[in-house]
Amino acid sequence: MESLDLRVLEDARTWRQAGFAVTLVTVVETWGSAPRPPGALLAVRADGVVSGSVSGGCVEDDLIARTKAALNQPLTKQSSMPSMIAYGVSKEEAARFGLPCGGTLRLVQEPLLDTGWIDAVLQRTAEHQLVARTLTLSNGISVLTDGRRGQAMHFDGLTLTTLFGPRWRLLLIGAGQLSQAVAVMATALDFEVLVCDPREEYAHTLFDRPLPNVRRVLGMPDDVVRELQVDAHTAILALTHDPKLDDMALLEALTGDAFYVGALGSRRNQATRKQRLAEHFDLTMAQLDRLHGPVGLRIGARTPAEIAVSILAEIIEAKNTRVTAPAVSSNASCAVG
Repeated sequence: MESLDLRVLEDARTWRQAGFAVTLVTVVETWGSAPRPPGALLAVRADGVVSGSVSGGCVEDDLIARTKAALNQPLTKQSSMPSMIAYGVSKEEAARFGLPCGGTLRLVQEPLLDTGWIDAVLQRTAEHQLVARTLTLSNGISVLTDGRRGQAMHFDGLTLTTLFGPRWRLLLIGAGQLSQAVAVMATALDFEVLVCDPREEYAHTLFDRPLPNVRRVLGMPDDVVRELQVDAHTAILALTHDPKLDDMALLEALTGDAFYVGALGSRRNQATRKQRLAEHFDLTMAQLDRLHGPVGLRIGARTPAEIAVSILAEIIEAKNTRVTAPAVSSNASCAVG
């Protein structure tokens, strides 16, 4: 699950603690070209305020009206239990709600009566744990367990198991001009951005003005990589052009679980770097092959901002094609945006 969905949980918890009635809605199955994938979340407050999306805007108005009306009625045993709702069952209904290509959505909606499980999910994901939540529709009871890498969302009509993962994290080695451009764009892409550069003159240049959601990590790069306990939700990018800093960080990164490891430099520099890492640090060819370089997609980038776009495009490609598991284990098809 993307961290944007974790934000939906944060909003739902805040609203509930403020005294509002709240319903959570989860996409559980899609057919055709449904706009949002299984697992997508929407929180609806009793006054109609929403967070998240389940259809990209196709059915939200109708769903919000239904949910708002239900939330403003006295709570009964039946209305306090999770329930199913479907849109686009017929071609006519799909056309009425604007679902493309006759798409169909099946949703589970559950009144949020207890926020304790949200507290636990947010705490565990902040610690970079993967969490699975299994909800039993007949009684509304949910159980949290450790999620498994590659585990898919599962819905069998009786229980719904959804996965909550940590935020995607980007560690930048180096605080130069390119790092600043990458950091700003990466925060817009919802990455948690960390910057490590022991060279004070560079670090001051980057952090002299506030950079929201960008955090400096003190220490030598290899120590920082080791202490971060890098996982499969982490990308590491070496941008200093200084082998004393880049190489030691790459040594730690290439032997860990990061989904992406890249380093700035020309083809010649990359070949020299790989040879140096192989000779002096005994890295295997499989580990060296994980190193992206020259870093970024080939789009003819020239300016720091353009290079940052090419680098982040390559990181997104790696995240979406090599890491993200299938969204649901059912007869549902993957949605397209």
